[in-house]
Amino acid sequence: MPDVDKSRVKTSAELAAAVGEAERELGATGRVLLRPSGTEPLVRVMVEAADIDQARTVAGRLADAVKSSLG
Repeated sequence: MPDVDKSRVKTSAELAAAVGEAERELGATGRVLLRPSGTEPLVRVMVEAADIDQARTVAGRLADAVKSSLG
């Protein structure tokens, strides 16, 4: 997600809650990674899941959480 305060990724309680919810939903069949860019004001949202639809849904929710928490 572009144009966000990437320095707050690790300290945002709202974002941590969204990641925790996504991880519970995916269980052992997937994983979540939020990574602040080293050179740009953005956070990369990556999701692996058992199927592509679930991955897209979870990634979309996390992108929205990044925007609302850090935007």
